[in-house]
Amino acid sequence: MLVEFDNISDDARIWIYQANRSFSDEELEEINSKLSNFITQWTAHGSDLEAAFDIKYKRFIILAVDQSKQMATGCSIDASVHFIQQLEKDYNVDLMDKMNVSYKQGEYVAYKDLKAFRKMAKDRAVTGNTIVFNNLVTTKAEFLENWEVPAKESWHGRFLS
Repeated sequence: MLVEFDNISDDARIWIYQANRSFSDEELEEINSKLSNFITQWTAHGSDLEAAFDIKYKRFIILAVDQSKQMATGCSIDASVHFIQQLEKDYNVDLMDKMNVSYKQGEYVAYKDLKAFRKMAKDRAVTGNTIVFNNLVTTKAEFLENWEVPAKESWHGRFLS
């Protein structure tokens, strides 16, 4: 069952998929439609999942499931991964690579591989105050509080000297 992201429980389990580029407005319209269709049909052991999605900065796809209503199971999680992999193929974009970093440069969202981000940290091109996206958060509450944080308050901080 599709619900609005704002209305799903703060305890909802989330998964964040970071694109290696921004989506165009046309792509976003299509992806929104595909996400709505997927979530409407998303089930676990035949039971509907109360789920939501959001897309932030034309780059991050966030899936959320209220597990107090129905737990996401291995099969349902696999279905979501297959759906994301299909989006990768449809839009020639990388959504599954966790070894990349997105961070803010003003209002712009930059994207670097981890090696380049480490070098930027060493060269002080990014600092502890640089806003990074902590895609390791696991609940909506953590997402709201700890997704966009200064690098020094995230796992990214280990690269800062």
